[in-house]
Amino acid sequence: MAAKRGIKTSMKNMEKELLCPVCQEMYKQPLVLPCTHNVCQACAREVLGQQGYLGHGGDPSSEPTSPASTPSTRSPRLSRRTLPKPERLDRLLKSGFGTYPGRKRGALHPQVIMFPCPACQGDVELGERGLAGLFRNLTLERVVERYRHSVSVGGAILCQLCKPPPLEATKGCTECRATFCNECFKLFHPWGTQKAQHEPTLPTLSFRPKGLMCPDHKEEVTHYCKTCQRLVCQLCRVRRTHSGHKITPVLSAYQALKDKLTKTLTYILGNQDTVQTQICELEETVRHTEVSGQQAKEEVSQLVRGLGAVLEEKRASLLQAIEECQQERLARLSTQLQEHRSLLDGSGLVGYAQEVLKETDQPCFVQAAKQLHNRIARATEALQTFQPAANSSFRHCQLDVGREMKLLTELNFLRVPEAPVIDTQRTFAYDQIFLCWRLPPHSPPAWHYTIEFRRTDVPAQPGPTHWQRREEVRGTSALLENPDTGSVYVLRVRGCNKAGFGEYSEDVHLHTPPAPVLHFFLDGRWGTSRERLAISKDQRAVRSVPGLPLLLAAERLLTGCHLSVDVVLGDVAVTQGRSYWACAVDPASYLVKVGVGLESKLQESFQGASDVISPRYDPDSGHDSGAEDATVEALPPFAFLTIGMGKILLGSGASSNAGLTGRDGPAAGCTVPLPPRLGICLDYEQGRVSFLDAVSFRGLLECPLDCSGPVCPAFCFIGGGAVQLQEPVGTKPERKVTIGGFAKLD
Repeated sequence: MAAKRGIKTSMKNMEKELLCPVCQEMYKQPLVLPCTHNVCQACAREVLGQQGYLGHGGDPSSEPTSPASTPSTRSPRLSRRTLPKPERLDRLLKSGFGTYPGRKRGALHPQVIMFPCPACQGDVELGERGLAGLFRNLTLERVVERYRHSVSVGGAILCQLCKPPPLEATKGCTECRATFCNECFKLFHPWGTQKAQHEPTLPTLSFRPKGLMCPDHKEEVTHYCKTCQRLVCQLCRVRRTHSGHKITPVLSAYQALKDKLTKTLTYILGNQDTVQTQICELEETVRHTEVSGQQAKEEVSQLVRGLGAVLEEKRASLLQAIEECQQERLARLSTQLQEHRSLLDGSGLVGYAQEVLKETDQPCFVQAAKQLHNRIARATEALQTFQPAANSSFRHCQLDVGREMKLLTELNFLRVPEAPVIDTQRTFAYDQIFLCWRLPPHSPPAWHYTIEFRRTDVPAQPGPTHWQRREEVRGTSALLENPDTGSVYVLRVRGCNKAGFGEYSEDVHLHTPPAPVLHFFLDGRWGTSRERLAISKDQRAVRSVPGLPLLLAAERLLTGCHLSVDVVLGDVAVTQGRSYWACAVDPASYLVKVGVGLESKLQESFQGASDVISPRYDPDSGHDSGAEDATVEALPPFAFLTIGMGKILLGSGASSNAGLTGRDGPAAGCTVPLPPRLGICLDYEQGRVSFLDAVSFRGLLECPLDCSGPVCPAFCFIGGGAVQLQEPVGTKPERKVTIGGFAKLD
């Protein structure tokens, strides 16, 4: 007895899934809208009629081929009227119920019919053909019929043609789409007529075709278009509208969608304890919300009554605001509670999904399960990231009447701060993460802020997302220390004041450098042509000023061009591990080389001549120029990226011919725009150096490097140019000098 009562209860809960959003009755001949929601065919016609899409050839809410469609033919004993010709009704249906406002017969561009979906509250486009281009949801009809049979909805099926009171139906006719008693069936199917050949069936309330047919070509659907997310027939496949689309057999779509639906449904059924726990929490939140709301009302009433008769009108408005807030929260909590109750085994959405899984007709299942899977997926996501839909606290309804006694007409609730706006121009990740934000112009002030952050490149753990949190941050900027290298962080901020916490800002994603940041300064003592190099006081910026040598080079252009190369090095050498640093190159620079090189080879270059001959160069200069023994493939001692006039040269021979000579491979190399900042990542053990876009961390070039000794950052200038090292976010380190085999602290 208890089991039977439980089955009836679960079926009753599932009834919500079977109600049309327009008529609030069980679906009758439901149509699938482009937004995947369902609506009765008669209701859809009525809605279109209210929108003005009515033809002049008949009532669109009538059944075009049923003898029970008009009141004048309810019984053979009543006076009969001439039925509209079926051909005319078919033409009206195919054309979207004839003409409508704004459409002219024979127009080259007919008006597209828009349908206001009552479920999603949005307008969906039906196309030129209107309802005639929609699929009928046969699976939903079967579920409704099974539901009616299981709970005995409506009792016996009555004849649709009898004079009241109608008799019980004994036969049905698929062609006529009506149920008959014995007498009415004989009268409407007389011998010697075409209707006499109709085969009687068992009486039913829903007449369905045997299979799902294409509304455009009246052919059985055999494939599924993934691009359009629509079932198609063989003729649809060859149409131009599906050219280049991903089309799969309906069997594959059926199996894939059924597997997904089964997997998500299994997860929900396997976590019924979690569902029940969350339902209990929601019920407790509802009770606490009611109590807190009542307490807030009493506190506000007590404060407002103390202000006297002048505040009575203001008191009413405040109570109304609390009531609306409470009702809004209760409505959201009630909706969330109902959604979670529908996830219980055999109830609501789960029960409907279990019934849909019994569908064996593959096209019909694909059609019905698409929307259902989306709902199940959303329910699963809500289950995994559970959080009550509303906060039960009414702290924002508190009043501070001490300073507002003189401003009674402007008395209002305290407002929480609005969602902060993160300044993406000033927020970046280097050795640490620097986060900067601001409040919108008309936002209430915030006493302090809360910062939440997490890595997005780690495997997701089951359950709610875990955020790391920094509480009570003063000001509008903060440092996040010791971030993991080579990771992606997502960050968000929210403000807090006496009214409580405000909304979170939009999430901001930041890439951290691929290796630990190397801190160093520019050391002009080891560079060449120091009279042309201007290094800033903080030793983080350098500018090359072109002078007389560049003019002399232009004069000797035809006799052998001598170009001046100005070099400045970093004051730190790398001997192990991976290191990363970034710099910005002035887009107006004539020719700048950014990279690294062996400390010993760099020192040899400094002791040599400051001018190099182009295009021929001393093959014994220490550069792998290709003029040495070709049988020994030694790694190059230098690796440089060439920048000039706002472009980066990416030559095919850059990795092997990268040196101070300016010979970065073939002249036919490609160029890319110069990013705001360049990043250099050195892997000492692997003998590789990578050049990156320091903003997006997109790779630009990767080169081999001889790491048999200490490796130093180096910057070369030919003509005018400027380079600025990126400032470390944290505390500035002590400046060290290691070039020359010793370390020195300034």
